[in-house]
Amino acid sequence: MSGQAATTAPLPWLAAPLRLALQTQRAHALLVHGPQGVGQFEMALTLANAWLCESVSSDIATRPCGHCASCLLVRARSHPDLLVLVPEALREELGWNADEASEEGGSGRGEASGKRKPSKDIRVEEVRRIVTFAQTTAARSLGKVVVVYPAERMNGVSANALLKTLEEPPGNLRFVLAGSSVDALLPTIRSRCQAVRLGIPETSVAAAWLQAQGITQPEVLLAAAGGQPEEALRWFREGLDARAWLALPEQLARGDAAGLPAWPLPRVVDMLFKVCHDAMRSAVGAAPRYFPAASMGQKVCSAALTRWYRELCRIARHAEHPWQAALTIEMLVMQAQTALSVPKSAGGRSPPWIN
Repeated sequence: MSGQAATTAPLPWLAAPLRLALQTQRAHALLVHGPQGVGQFEMALTLANAWLCESVSSDIATRPCGHCASCLLVRARSHPDLLVLVPEALREELGWNADEASEEGGSGRGEASGKRKPSKDIRVEEVRRIVTFAQTTAARSLGKVVVVYPAERMNGVSANALLKTLEEPPGNLRFVLAGSSVDALLPTIRSRCQAVRLGIPETSVAAAWLQAQGITQPEVLLAAAGGQPEEALRWFREGLDARAWLALPEQLARGDAAGLPAWPLPRVVDMLFKVCHDAMRSAVGAAPRYFPAASMGQKVCSAALTRWYRELCRIARHAEHPWQAALTIEMLVMQAQTALSVPKSAGGRSPPWIN
């Protein structure tokens, strides 16, 4: 996420689903879901903003107006009737920083402990704050709103703590749950929410938005991110540009690890999965998905690629483990070089790193 909450002007591809959600809302709880990196958090915040907007216009399509006192409070992350729950580990990235939080205020951000690693989960202690929040009288006139993102980061205990209030919300309390893996939510949570589906945006719209963020050749990074524009923007801000991405398959085939150790290990594994995926597609004559065909080089042995894929799956299961990332990346690059250099005529001989 870009670090700026979308409170007055949502991402361009969200305008239509936002208007539809506001016009068709029937339930007190909405579940915004779709592929990662298409704006679930922005959509959730903008929905909450629209519900709290104090515009005098009767046309719901004009909300949030961005000018009323309520909209300004949401933009300042200080609206007393808005509670936003996000994991500690995501607060800075989302522009919802822990050091701006107030335990009594509506921002939904508690003070993170400086002695422990920020949690990637929405903990039960945070979910229980919803009960206290719900029982207090609304400070303004349009009720109260709770935003939970990513909703799938609630474990079973947290989800059960939310369920009672979600079933019988006191007063004019509304919810927006948002995420990309809603199947991980309890069925009892999903059944009490009205679904709002977000899809992959049109390439032209997403590419224009990325170009406005300063990205050259935005179509390249958009394809690299699977069509998910926020993910493409995140990669760009972490130091990946179109030129480096296009050169990656050839770089791996040479066994060149330059630049890769600067990336977190899970990200490197994800990048290698995409190279492997497209090499597999090229090997059977299909068009690659993440790279232009010209970047994939010669066709290689499908059996070698399959073995490489299995090895990547094994590594991915432990990619968050605090082992020697640099040594692991060096090993991964050696494996990539072996798989990508096995010619199709080699008959699929086992690479040396396969027992």
